[in-house]
Amino acid sequence: MTKEESKTEWVKLKPKEVESLIVDLAKQGHSPERIGLVLRDKHGVSKSKAHTGKRIKKILDESNSSYKKEKEIIEERIENLKKHFKLNKHDYSSQRALAKALWAVRRA
Repeated sequence: MTKEESKTEWVKLKPKEVESLIVDLAKQGHSPERIGLVLRDKHGVSKSKAHTGKRIKKILDESNSSYKKEKEIIEERIENLKKHFKLNKHDYSSQRALAKALWAVRRA
């Protein structure tokens, strides 16, 4: 199977159109992960790399679009969980979520 045969044939969008969609979604404030979900669910593009040949983050970097990095998203979540946990001391599921988020930051 060649590279041309492995491309998704049911997608009606051209690779340049997919790239412009990615940039537009980033301008709306979506993260690369969310952009992938929107492309899959609303536009039928299952894998952007298979269709365009580039990853979403690479397309955003080439177009100089700003987006939230994964570490920034996790740190924002940690701050929100800390605020919540100060108000709700007996919410043990949020305490667990906070611990998992802290583990994710240490990993990254």
